[in-house]
This record gives sequence, structure tokens and C-alpha cells, in this order.
Amino acid sequence: MISAGFLITSFIVVVIPGTGVIYTITTSLSGSRRQAMLAALGCTLGILPHILAAVFGLSALLHTGAQFLRIIRIAGILYLTYLGLDLIRSNNRIALEKGEAERAFRIIGKAVLINLLNPKLTLFFFSFLPQFIVESSVDVTLQMLILSGCFMAITFLIFCLYGLLANTCKQFLKGSPGITRRIQQGFGVILLGFAGKLSLEEL
Repeated sequence: MISAGFLITSFIVVVIPGTGVIYTITTSLSGSRRQAMLAALGCTLGILPHILAAVFGLSALLHTGAQFLRIIRIAGILYLTYLGLDLIRSNNRIALEKGEAERAFRIIGKAVLINLLNPKLTLFFFSFLPQFIVESSVDVTLQMLILSGCFMAITFLIFCLYGLLANTCKQFLKGSPGITRRIQQGFGVILLGFAGKLSLEEL
């Protein structure tokens, strides 16, 4: 049921850096490995509503409801802009140890919002999952749920790897406050770029 083609395609889709990856890396650089795992978990949970919408056909309704999608997109643009500006203007260096000061729910909540407020994800899964459905005795909905679970597992594992790699690199940046500050600002600019890209795209 889960083909090699699905696994390869899912890996390529997930490994390409997007807003979720940027947030996971930023969280890892400014915090602990545990916080990086929480960010990865939040980003993974953030795609769950989009997957469920695709699996149960709600995306067809969302596709016709252009106004509703427009509202979600605007919210997403504003949220990415807020995160980007917060990184650029923050007085805290990205390498500053926060320990576990930032609560788990806050980290996960931010990550969930990043993907939840991206209307493109629903349409992506609506067009992506059916391509790997095979004719068998297994119910189509069940097949899509299994594929979705596999995609989420791949997402979580890859995001965790991004977070662990970033946390390892942090050890080499502790003594370079200027560099870490530039990295923080760079990630802020990237998030603003994603916001700009989202505002220019047509749904």
C-alpha cells in the first residue's frame, strides 16, 4: 500500500526547507534539543487538520469557498510577518540559552499555527494523496489515512533531524554573538519572504 514512490516523494516534499523547518531550526538554536523536538512535533500536528480535510473531502468545500481561504491566507501572512519581525527586532541573541523557560505548549502552539494558517496545505494534500491510492479491497479512506500517518511520521523525523543538527551547530556559535545575531535576523528575513510569497500567490 505504501509504495517506494510515495516514500521518495514525501521525503523530497518534507526535506525542502519551508516555514516549519525555519521555525524548528530557530527554536533549536535558541533553546534545547527538547524544545527542538517540541517544535518538530508542533509543525507535524499543524498539518493534521489539512490532511483530515483532504481525506474526508472538506477541501472540496474549501476550494469553492474562496473567501474563507482568503481569510486564512491573510491570517497566515500576518502571523509569518509577526514572527519575522520578532526575530529581526528581538534584543535576545539567538544563541542565548533559554533553558526550558519557554513552555512546551507555547512552542508547540506557535508551530501548529505556522502550518495551520497555510491554506495551500489543504489543497496540496487533496491533490497529493489520491495519486498513491491503489485499487484493492482496502477502503480508500483507510488508505489515505495510512498514507497520511506515514507522511506525518516522515515530517516529524526530518524536522527532528533539522533541529538536532541546528542544536549541534549552536555549540560552535556560542562565542560569536555577532554571527548568531545575523543568523537570527536572516531567519527573520526568510519568514518575511515566505509571507510575501504567500501574499502574491493565487489560490
